Amino acid sequence: MPQTILAPVHHELIIKKSRFLACVQPMPDRAGAQKVVAALRAAHPGAAHVCWSLLAGGQSAAVDDGEPSGTAGRPMLDVLRHQDLEGVLATVVRYFGGIKLGAGGLVRAYTDSVAQALLVAQKVPIVRQRHLACGAPYPLEGLIRRELDGAGATLDEVAHADSVTFLFHLPDDRAGALVARLNEAGNGRIAWIEAQEASGSA
Repeated sequence: MPQTILAPVHHELIIKKSRFLACVQPMPDRAGAQKVVAALRAAHPGAAHVCWSLLAGGQSAAVDDGEPSGTAGRPMLDVLRHQDLEGVLATVVRYFGGIKLGAGGLVRAYTDSVAQALLVAQKVPIVRQRHLACGAPYPLEGLIRRELDGAGATLDEVAHADSVTFLFHLPDDRAGALVARLNEAGNGRIAWIEAQEASGSA
């Protein structure tokens, strides 16, 4: 099951006088990642490179920032993938120590920096959520509220008009059973408006 991390974690690695300052943190999209990288560049004006990788679905990225192609961003991304993470940004700020490490040495340095930081990360499973909406006559409002509560659903919004409309979400694996119970209890008087899925951490 894919996981994310709860909070940023850091690790510093020194190899042949080069300093590698790694940080791995939760990050949902590329725009947020680019802001973090820009802030790191501003905070470390003397750094030779600020390499980064983002694992976030279609917004994933791997950036070598001047290191030889494939020696920084991609190895960092591979570490995130290997640990089945999602919605996570890894950054490594490198201060060059005057001794070249070679392509293999760079790959190991960037890989180890991220892997070591992740050793202390608190990981949580990503639970896919199903968002649902239904409308029902007023006499069924209490019954629906009880069923949602019993299924562990989160009520996002309730609108009162000609009928009562409920917007709620719950873990995807519980959604089917809840819909079936409500359809049975409502005797066909509950109308389903929409159904969509979204990811979220538990």
